Amino acid sequence: MLLLGLTGSIATGKSTVSQLLSQPPYNLPVIDADIMARKVVEPGTAGYQKIVSHFGPSTPDLLLPPSADIPENGPDGKGRPLNRPALGRRIFGQGKEEDRKVLNAIVHPAVRYEMYKAMLYAYLSGHWAVVLDIPLLFESGWERICGTVMVVAVSDPDIQMQRLRARDAHLTEEDAKNRVLSQWDVRDKAKRALARGEGAGVVVWNDGDKEQLRREVHRVMGEVRRRSPKWWAWLLLLCPPLAMTAGMYSFLRSWYIKSKWESEKMKEKAKL
Repeated sequence: MLLLGLTGSIATGKSTVSQLLSQPPYNLPVIDADIMARKVVEPGTAGYQKIVSHFGPSTPDLLLPPSADIPENGPDGKGRPLNRPALGRRIFGQGKEEDRKVLNAIVHPAVRYEMYKAMLYAYLSGHWAVVLDIPLLFESGWERICGTVMVVAVSDPDIQMQRLRARDAHLTEEDAKNRVLSQWDVRDKAKRALARGEGAGVVVWNDGDKEQLRREVHRVMGEVRRRSPKWWAWLLLLCPPLAMTAGMYSFLRSWYIKSKWESEKMKEKAKL
């Protein structure tokens, strides 16, 4: 089974591409890291209990206040939901690095576990590929397990800014610019994907309307299918030892490409 890592940057169209891949003619299962991150901290989960135990005593507004819809012990008796804005204020900002490390140490392992379970289910269900929708794919190191990385990008930064301000009308031009600059430049992500080699890294250029995007996805998925046809997925499903060998090769190849890319970038910085 192909692990297809999907990423992009703010307002480049990643969510739209994710939706297209989940529909005909592709019908691929999508494992969304953001959804998983919310799932693992829902009331009643181990992640929720750890967050409340660590941050609750020093963050009075950590949980949503009781209301007509939210009783004191939560709708199902497992506790009131987290007050995400309050938690965000607690962990972001100057001098909050230790708090962020604690939160990441709680959430990230739980997300990885849930994603691995979902990948195993997709494999046993006979899918030829599964989409790993991860905004911080490169930053988090998930690219190492992906057979193919797909980046949704725009070639013109102005398009990205226009779409962001059209989507979030409350943002000022400066706010929108700061949000774009807070992430890796999507053109750099595109270059990093293509550096993986033909089929192992692809870019969906989203500079036009939705119909143009649909055609671009079709073109790119044709390239992905040629590299990882359905018969290969079935062969891996029927022969687990071969699947393990193929997976290990893919991991080592991705690790080598990642290391080479980062080494080259360090050399470029050293020259400056």
